[in-house]
Amino acid sequence: MTQAEIKLCSLLLREHFGEIVERVGALLVRAGAQPLRMLVGDTGLSLEQVKKALCVLLQHNLATFQLPKRGGVEYEARAERVLRILRYPRYIYAAKTLYGDTGELLVEELLLNGKMTMSAAVRKVADRLTETMEDGRTMEYADVSSTFVRLADTHLVQRCPLLPEPPQGPPGPAPTLVLDEKEMYTVPRLNLTGRGKRRRSCEEEEEEGEPRAKKQKADGEGSEPPPEDDGIYWQVNLERFHQHFRDQAIVSAVANRMDQTSSEIVRTMLRMSEVTTASGAPYTQPLSSNEIFRSLPAGYNISKQVLDQYLTLLADDPLEFVGKSGDSGGGMYTVNLHKALTSLATATLESIVEERFGSRCARIFRLLLRKKHLEQKQVEDFAMIPAKEAKEMLYRMLSENFVALQEPPNGHQELPNGHQEPPLLCPTSTGTPTLPQGPPWHLLRAREWSGLRMPLARSFCSRVTEVSCFTRYTDSE
Repeated sequence: MTQAEIKLCSLLLREHFGEIVERVGALLVRAGAQPLRMLVGDTGLSLEQVKKALCVLLQHNLATFQLPKRGGVEYEARAERVLRILRYPRYIYAAKTLYGDTGELLVEELLLNGKMTMSAAVRKVADRLTETMEDGRTMEYADVSSTFVRLADTHLVQRCPLLPEPPQGPPGPAPTLVLDEKEMYTVPRLNLTGRGKRRRSCEEEEEEGEPRAKKQKADGEGSEPPPEDDGIYWQVNLERFHQHFRDQAIVSAVANRMDQTSSEIVRTMLRMSEVTTASGAPYTQPLSSNEIFRSLPAGYNISKQVLDQYLTLLADDPLEFVGKSGDSGGGMYTVNLHKALTSLATATLESIVEERFGSRCARIFRLLLRKKHLEQKQVEDFAMIPAKEAKEMLYRMLSENFVALQEPPNGHQELPNGHQEPPLLCPTSTGTPTLPQGPPWHLLRAREWSGLRMPLARSFCSRVTEVSCFTRYTDSE
């Protein structure tokens, strides 16, 4: 990780969890996996403080533990997960747009607490919603529970790994958590009956005449039985939110390129395969036109013939957002996720170049992306830009590592004027490159964003790979 990312992780941990957790977490981010005794010695904290800090990090999925071959237990920070804290507001807002205030508060509680049982989350959210209602109105636990089930059905929340059955013999240094994929999104059947409760003010307690401490002691004597879902904890599925953001970007791009009906057709295809398609899959599940027609929203009263025409237009589009395979039964249609995201990422890079260097540089950059590599004279001719201006623009993009120099396939050749072709420069991310001396007979090409060689592209695509080639595009909006 870069020093800037390490510093950002440290600041996020300090802001959300305090100084003690920040000292332990920042050390794990910088030094990698560390045993407990090393953490105590390097942080200068007491053993109890380090243990509590590790509990907080593990509770919020910001750290993991592993059993090395040499024995003992080592703890390792999940730096990428720490940086996801910056997107918490976006996750919460997405849940609000999908499932209203109840979904918003459920996701917020899970993010704030890291892991929670369903019963605890439902009761907490019901109490919070009751606080915002008018006097005399309350929120039923059953209503909040139904929203939780919808979140699990769409995979926005998932179960946490569980402890296996206690093995025979002495326990090991650390437990091995087990996650059953078949039960990952299965909601336990709970009999949650009741309503949210309002917080009682001090004045109301004084009116009743019973001291608060005495009441708490009396309540503690009659301890409640453990909930039905005791031991089944839930967490937010961040990858599923990233997949939702990716689908939104694809739908928006189709709407801008064609029309709203086309975007709604693509949205329907993505919604039908959102649960069955993995986040890193290149295509969605194949769907027939009949399946798409039956799943269209009720508000779109289009005939089957019109739908087939729209699907044909989408499949014939040069960007190939929608692909078609086979002709039997009208063919099977899929959303080409990788090609769609390639187009979105390329458009993002082109807009960055245009904003930074101007429309003419963007024209050259776009030309190099299309042609892969060109001679300087070809750039001047194809872009229809005077030679002097083209050289200046190429130099500006070359100095910023947006354009690279490439050795000709045939190696060095003798030029007509007697000069030997100079060695071509391949700039790196360290330092500012300079143009080679001699005649500018060299090949220029745009640094392809998928090659991970341009600093901007490397940063962009590292995010893209994590969330199916989309995250940085959404962050730039």
